[in-house]
Amino acid sequence: MVSSSTDSRRIPAEWLRQVVEDKSEAPKLYAWRLPNLPPAGASSARNSPEVAEIADAEDERRRIYILGVGNIGRLYASFLAKIEYRPPITLVVHRRELLDEWKARPIIELVRNNGKKERNSRFRIEWWTEAQPTHGLIREPGSGRGVSNLIVATKAPDAIAQVDRVRRYLSSASTVAFAQNGMCKLWPPLGEAYVAARFGGDKAPGPRWLACVTTHGVRSLGPFRSVHASPADVLVGSVMVPEIRGGDGRDGRDGNDTTTSKEDKDRNATNNYLVKQMISAPGLNAREVATRELWVAQLEKLVVNAVINPLTAVLRCKNREVFEERGDGLRGVIDMLVGEASRTLRALVVHPSSDAILLAQDKDGKNSLTGEAGATGADLEETRKELLERFSPARLRGMLYTVARKVAANTSSMLQDVQAGKKTEIQDFNGWLVEMARYLGDEGGLPLNEKLILLVVDGAVRTRDELVKELRGD
Repeated sequence: MVSSSTDSRRIPAEWLRQVVEDKSEAPKLYAWRLPNLPPAGASSARNSPEVAEIADAEDERRRIYILGVGNIGRLYASFLAKIEYRPPITLVVHRRELLDEWKARPIIELVRNNGKKERNSRFRIEWWTEAQPTHGLIREPGSGRGVSNLIVATKAPDAIAQVDRVRRYLSSASTVAFAQNGMCKLWPPLGEAYVAARFGGDKAPGPRWLACVTTHGVRSLGPFRSVHASPADVLVGSVMVPEIRGGDGRDGRDGNDTTTSKEDKDRNATNNYLVKQMISAPGLNAREVATRELWVAQLEKLVVNAVINPLTAVLRCKNREVFEERGDGLRGVIDMLVGEASRTLRALVVHPSSDAILLAQDKDGKNSLTGEAGATGADLEETRKELLERFSPARLRGMLYTVARKVAANTSSMLQDVQAGKKTEIQDFNGWLVEMARYLGDEGGLPLNEKLILLVVDGAVRTRDELVKELRGD
C-alpha cells in the first residue's frame, strides 16, 4: 500500500503523485446562485454583498448536491426528484454561463425512449468558484454546514480533481458517490493513500466513499437536455473495506456492532442516507450491493467500455457495427483486447492488495461468492479461484457480447465526446488497464490497448481494415 509519506517518484499513478506532492490548503469556495448574477447592464463593481446566514441543519443533512450536470447528472437529478418525500437537490455547474442558461430556462428535460418528455425545475443551482460574488448574499458550499451528500457526476478524468477541490467542505459526516464510467480511483491499492493524504487528522476517516455502476444509456441534446435511450439500472456500494466491520457486514460504518460508539452510529445513519435515496428513486432502479460485488461489476463494465468505446470512436460507428462479422479480422482484434484485459484482471485478483476486497462479506456476514460464513484463508483461495474463472478470456468475451447485443443501437459515450470535440475518457478505461498492468509487473504491457489509446487521443479516424492492420502491426 502506498502511504502519504511515500516517495512520490515511486507512486504508480500520476493523479495520486500530484495529490501527495501538493501541500497547499484546500481552497475557499463561494457558491454562486442566480441572485449573485449581476443584473443586466449593472456595473461589475462590488455591490456590498452580505454574508448569508447558516442554513437549516435538517435541510443540509437531507440536501443532495449533484456535481456535474451532464447526461449522468441529469439522469440522477431527474429520478431523485421523483421521490415521494423528495430530498432538496442542488445542481452544481462547472461554469458561470450555465447559471445564465438555467436562469433563461430553468428546466432539466429527459426525453424517454418512447418520446415522452419529462421536465423538472425543482432544483437549486450553484456554481462553486474561488471568485467571491459582487452581488447578492455570500455563501460557501453547504451554506456554512459542509456538504453531507455529494454525487460526483463529472466525466471520469475530472472526478478526483473536483472532489479534491471541494475537500474543505467534506468530513466524516459526508457521503461522496462517484457516478461516472471507469474504475473508481479510490479502490485498493491507491484509495487509502489518497484519504490519508487529504483527510488525515481531525477529518479522519474522511467521507464514506461510494461508487455507482450505471448501465442506463443516455445521450445529450444540449445543456440540461438528454435522451434516456436505454433504461437499465444502477449498482451502488462502498468502495473501501473498513478495518472494523459493522453488524450488516457490508460496511463498518453502518451496522449494529456493539463496539461501535454512539458517535459512530449517528454518523453511520447519516452516511447511509444517500444510498437510501438512490434506492428510493423511481426509474433509477438502484440496488445496494456488497463491496466485492461492486468491485467485480466495475471491472466487468470496464472491459466493455475499453472495447466498445474506443473502437466506435476511431471507426465513427454505432455500437452494433463493431461486432458485425465482415471477414476483416476485427473480431480477432476484439479477442486480443479482451485477452489483455483478462490478463490484467486475473493478475489483480491474485495481488495481495485485493485480499481485503475478496474477503469482504455480504449483508448476511457471508462470502457473497462462496456463500460461506466468516473470512478465512480457505475462503480467500476459493473466492480467488471463482474470480480467476470469471475473468478468463472466454467468460469475459461472452459477457462482452451479451452486453453488446443490449446496447447495439446506442452511440457510445466516447464517440459522443469525439463528435462534440470534448476530451474522452480513454485514460480512465484503457489507460486504467495499462497503468494497472504496469503496477502489477506485466513486463509485456498491453500493446493493443496502448495503440488504441494513442489513436483516440490523436482523434484518428480509420476504416475497419486500416484499424485491424494498425493494431495487429501488419
